[in-house]
Amino acid sequence: MVDPSADEICSWSNSVTQFMADYLGDLRDRGVYRHMVSRAIRKRLDPALPIDGSDFDELLKFFREAIVPFSRQNAHPRMFGYVQSPGTPLGAFADLLASTLNANLTVWRSAPAPVELERLTIDWIRQILGFKAEAGGRFVSGGSMANLAALAAARQTKYDSSGRLRIYASTETHFSISKAAALLGIGRENVRLVAVDERFKIRVDDLLAKITADLEAGYLPFCVVANAGTVNTGAVDPLAEIREIADRFQLWMHVDGSYGGFAVLAESAKKLFAGIERADSIALDPHKWLYLPVDVGCVIYREPEIARAAFAHEAEYTRIIGQQADEAFAFWDYGPELSRRFRALKVWMLLKGVGLDYLGEAIESNLACARHLESMVRASNDFEMVAPIELSIFCFRHVSAQLRNGSPQAIDAFNERLLIALQRDGSSYLSNATLGGRFALRGCVLNYRTTLRDMELLLDDLRRVARSLAAFA
Repeated sequence: MVDPSADEICSWSNSVTQFMADYLGDLRDRGVYRHMVSRAIRKRLDPALPIDGSDFDELLKFFREAIVPFSRQNAHPRMFGYVQSPGTPLGAFADLLASTLNANLTVWRSAPAPVELERLTIDWIRQILGFKAEAGGRFVSGGSMANLAALAAARQTKYDSSGRLRIYASTETHFSISKAAALLGIGRENVRLVAVDERFKIRVDDLLAKITADLEAGYLPFCVVANAGTVNTGAVDPLAEIREIADRFQLWMHVDGSYGGFAVLAESAKKLFAGIERADSIALDPHKWLYLPVDVGCVIYREPEIARAAFAHEAEYTRIIGQQADEAFAFWDYGPELSRRFRALKVWMLLKGVGLDYLGEAIESNLACARHLESMVRASNDFEMVAPIELSIFCFRHVSAQLRNGSPQAIDAFNERLLIALQRDGSSYLSNATLGGRFALRGCVLNYRTTLRDMELLLDDLRRVARSLAAFA
């Protein structure tokens, strides 16, 4: 099993690709999710420590029968929960090839061609965003790690050990920013949360007021975080205005574009991202709106040498000897990780194999699906929108005629029960958000398979499940 023959490898690969073809071929006929409990899944797992090995067919059979049916089907066109990519077959094959080569992208000498491919692919992303040629970056596990790396670089510009450093971010900013502040020793309490407006964008006036107040109180503002697609509503902050404030107070401007950043490829959304190329750093997730399998995030630095000052560390066992400057390049100088898998291969294969035109069209289709849902909700008498749509996230709730005269708490409680019942039903899947103190059904279109008809089916599913809840009550 550890060192199979060529014939065995071919046999295994044929079985796996046949499974992939069958699985994706009947994806629409599968439920997105099935109600399950932990104990039932554990009963299917053999807890005995394996002493003797099993053959490959037995392992694949277990995966097919005990893992797949008891997993959420993230590639399903009506998987609207969270910000979840469907993955692509091309990306899956790229992961297989990357794991076969098993390159470790630490320094150039460890993986010459893979390192060059990552540097090229990062440069393509730089061009997509409109950053200058001097910008650079690297792939990481995801947006949380990208945010951590960016804040570490930002801290390098105004290092202070007295606990006076301050970060500014809106109340809609992802929790990974506060988590990064805690891990970096800045402290969660030094992340100043700025109010948002009626569209859930950061209020520039409140940002100015908080920076000014902190300066007067003896704090040291050093970074402002802007959102290019918040996780709750998809709001894009006014990036150009935030850049002006950052310049006025000499702050590092970081953009969390983990969800929304690649929507710059969609013509109808491009104007929302004006000024993104002026950020000092940006976090992106190719495993979101480039539709790739997890895990592949990305951090781009406008001035990579600042990041290098934050992360570079020398040790005798990593000393590079006898190489020219270009071949002495080390990714470990630009982020927290040392060992790194060949994540760039699936990004390169997707961009090269599919092209930006197709990706832009696919993202446009996702945006259109969210707008279609909004138009149907506004035309209905049993649903209402809770937040405006900016990208492809939609927040709404079910308000039947019987509920319209009820209290806000009663509406919240019913929609919470409706969400759970919908998830257990399995035909469509939503998540939740709390906006303005009210419970909302929340969905995100992030799948090239999703159509306008899927949005209609979502409302049909909700109405059907709501009727069953009402009848049971």
